[in-house]
Amino acid sequence: MRTLVAFAAVLLLSACGQKADLEPLASQDLPPTPYGAPARPDAEDLLKLDPLAAPDRSVELRKRSEERQDDPFDLPPE
Repeated sequence: MRTLVAFAAVLLLSACGQKADLEPLASQDLPPTPYGAPARPDAEDLLKLDPLAAPDRSVELRKRSEERQDDPFDLPPE
């Protein structure tokens, strides 16, 4: 029984992968050209994230222990 459940789980997980590029359905079309844009964006352009939507990570690590500066907004509760 366990092997059947494990096999079914593996089968379901293997079916999740997207192998082909995304394309609009035959009955639908891509959005119209934005105002002022020189060309109509294709599916790849529409899937690209704006830099503000996915900012770069800051990987700056502390090299040594440092004393924290006084924070004037760190007030005790009233």
